[in-house]
Order: sequence, then C-alpha cells, then structure tokens
Amino acid sequence: MGANAVTTVPVYTAGEVLTAADMNITNSGIPVFATTVTRDAAFGGTGEKTLAEGQFAYIEATNTTQYYDGAAWQSVGVTPGLVFITGATFSAVTSVSLPTSTFSATYTNYLVQFYATTATAQADITARFRAAGADNTTSNYSYASNGVYSNGNDANLSGNAVSSFAMRGIYTNLPFSATLTISEPQTANEATVTGMVNANGNTTTALTASLAFAGLFNDSTSFDSFSFLASAAITGNYKVYGYSNS
Repeated sequence: MGANAVTTVPVYTAGEVLTAADMNITNSGIPVFATTVTRDAAFGGTGEKTLAEGQFAYIEATNTTQYYDGAAWQSVGVTPGLVFITGATFSAVTSVSLPTSTFSATYTNYLVQFYATTATAQADITARFRAAGADNTTSNYSYASNGVYSNGNDANLSGNAVSSFAMRGIYTNLPFSATLTISEPQTANEATVTGMVNANGNTTTALTASLAFAGLFNDSTSFDSFSFLASAAITGNYKVYGYSNS
C-alpha cells in the first residue's frame, strides 16, 4: 500500500481523544485504498462510517477516483456504458420473468444475459415480452436465427406472426445461454431483439449450436419486462443492464 492508503474510515464519538494517527486519516482528504476489496472492508464495521451516497474513494490498483451513488461505486469522470439493473438465480422452473418495471424510461436499450445451466429433460427455450405482470401472447412475434451445430449441420430457426420467439434449447447438463440487446421495449413502438444464442442438442452427441438471433414484436406496445419459457424445468441465472443514453 502507498503512504496514504488506509484500511478503515473511522467515525468518532463525542468526547473521544484523537491520536495523531486518527488525525492523519482525517486530514488525508479522499480516503485512499489499495484495492476495491480494502475499500469495501473499510465501511460498516465497528467504529467505521456507514457507506452512503456521496462517499468518495481513491483506488491505488487502478489509479481511479470513485464515488458511491447510493447503489454502486462509479468512476469519477467516466459515465458507465452499462448500468446493472437487476439479476437473480432460478431453480427447477419452467418460466423466468424479469421483475415488473425492469424496462423504464431511464434507458432506451437493455442488455439481457440469460444462462440455464441444467434442465430436467430436453427443453425448448422461447421468449415473450411482458407488461404489468403478464406475458404478451399475441401473434405479433417474428424472428430469424442463423447458426450451425458443432457437427456442421444447420441450426437455423425462423417464425413469422407467431406467439413467441423460439431460441432452440437445452438438454440436462448441457447449458443454454443468450446474450440479447432489447431495443426500445418501453416506448409504444415496435420492439426488437438482437443477439447471440448458444444452445445444445442431446447428451448422446453433445452437440452445441451457435446462432445469431434477431426478433421483432410487430405492434406498438409498451413493455416493462421479458420472459423466458421452457418446455421442461430449468435452473440458472440472469442479469439485466441498461445501456447509458449518453
């Protein structure tokens, strides 16, 4: 650690006698930490400040100044391109819905990472937009995916004016993942989905399919969420980020 690095950010009580070391910390300005690990460990313990919005920190490992916005640490002078919104794990379910109001007026576009690690049986994965706690099941979904299985066979899928997006699937311990950009779901325009899907075949051949995916919801509807559906129970996790508007 450097000469100014600290391992605690103390809070003093009335009548407490301050030592020279206490004063050196107090007079150092923005607290200096060796890493983000020592930064996080310096708040909330006995005799330490509670981490709150407006706190600053300097990180020696990356030579960055950071501030706490009430939810996460951000770098000063750098607008994060992706802002974490929500994430969760799920176990042995046949449908996974993002929380209501995941999509809002705060962001125009979103990154959704969905990962199913296991399934109770071979499962086809589909997806739908969602609003006010209900999936939209109208026949306004169109999609096309272009890809290939690891044995060289085509893995293409397409559908027009159907009730969901189809994204191939998962077989028992062979995982499924989708990294999707969802554009303008909250506005009353047609919403689009683009991204990559990694799906799998059966355990006998252990086939992997890589697909480029594009989907359109062809109606002027505002959505606040998105659902993944499976034809057998799946286990995994998801994360959602908002793309910064500037």
